Amino acid sequence: MSKLPIGWSATTLGELADWGSGGTPSRSEPNYYGGSIPWIKSGELNTRYVMDTEEHITEAALNGSSAKLFPAGSVAIAMYGATIGKTAILGVDASTNQACAVGIPIEGLIEKEFLYRLLQNEKKAFIEKGKGGAQPNISQAVIRAHEVGMPGLAEQTRIVQKIDELLAQVDTLRARIDAVPALLKRFRQTVLSAAYSGSLTEEWRVLEKRNREISEEWEKVALGTICNTAFDGPFGSKLKSDDYTDEGVRVVRLENIGHLRFLGEKKTFIGEPKFFDLYRNKLEPGDVIFSSFVDEEIRVCQLPEGEEVFINKADCFCLRLNPELANASFVMYMLAARDTYLQIREAVHGATRPRINLGFLKSFEMRIPSLDEQAEAVTRIRYLFACADQINDKVRGAKVRIDSLTQSILAKAFRGELVPQDPNDEPASELLARIKAQRAATPKAKRVSKKSAVV
Repeated sequence: MSKLPIGWSATTLGELADWGSGGTPSRSEPNYYGGSIPWIKSGELNTRYVMDTEEHITEAALNGSSAKLFPAGSVAIAMYGATIGKTAILGVDASTNQACAVGIPIEGLIEKEFLYRLLQNEKKAFIEKGKGGAQPNISQAVIRAHEVGMPGLAEQTRIVQKIDELLAQVDTLRARIDAVPALLKRFRQTVLSAAYSGSLTEEWRVLEKRNREISEEWEKVALGTICNTAFDGPFGSKLKSDDYTDEGVRVVRLENIGHLRFLGEKKTFIGEPKFFDLYRNKLEPGDVIFSSFVDEEIRVCQLPEGEEVFINKADCFCLRLNPELANASFVMYMLAARDTYLQIREAVHGATRPRINLGFLKSFEMRIPSLDEQAEAVTRIRYLFACADQINDKVRGAKVRIDSLTQSILAKAFRGELVPQDPNDEPASELLARIKAQRAATPKAKRVSKKSAVV
């Protein structure tokens, strides 16, 4: 270990707590489950205190299996797999499965809150110690032998209080940062609503009218009348699972259509022979692709520029706008507006799987301004969305920094740098020696039953 602060002593976790682990009662014994005793699995060590559990076992399970009852105030730590190092304090008397080690803090030597924070700080070290096998695991032996630095009781209390104070501030920051994406989503919808109503380009219309003759009228049109073509994808009889290949022509599926974003991560292909049968479904860059299913929002996007060849699948509608009548990006944005969503949602109200057909979409009416104003609206929408994206990027960076703050605070605490040392504190070496002598002089209590905490 590195040099310890004044008054601290090197020790092991085995010297600070009495350790044990639990077990899983046989699932074939129905009278073992459904009782009143909380039974903790390692995946449930998600909060500071575990007050209740998904499953409960019976006293018969305690007596008939390796499960044990640990007292409230014990500290559990996960030993297996992806959960290694997760820790929590038992808020109630509880049992655990074998994937949890449980430490009962030695009275007068270490407080449960300090042990909890200490184990949190050591999580990375436990993960490192668990590497090497087919599944990363640590054992009670590893935990007991793990070396740590320990201050006296008074400093333990000061450290826990300071950690709690700082982490409360971190939680406040995290809550504020976590709220930003929802605010940005509302902002984008506000922008689209402003474009939909014409208020986004109202100032532009006033300025342009001073310089030239422009049309201020917004014409109400059916979508089909401003498209060169609009088509659905081939249905099951024309495109089957056997037609899919490892490479070839890309197929746009529902999973590729996001809200104003083409989701290209998932790729599906058909071979060229099948493509020739479905050539009429060939998509072009800039086509507006619309999902027939109406979920929490309208899923619509444009096919991005690129050299790949695409066709669309059933329920993925293609709108190929006439550029002399409408700006494809403007139409996409208007379809994505909340105003459009509410109209379409009302039309499919009550359906088990809310969806529309191509005929409905082609007959759907929207108001559109002149091509110049459409282009101006698109420019302004993209600018404002880009501003929102920049904020979102900063939020992601802030989240990374905030997430690292907790570990930084813990690391500083257990280097002895978070609170000042007090020369009047009892040194940890004297505390360890005193408690060890007391425990040696006190005869161990006989185990009465498996209902008692086991170490």
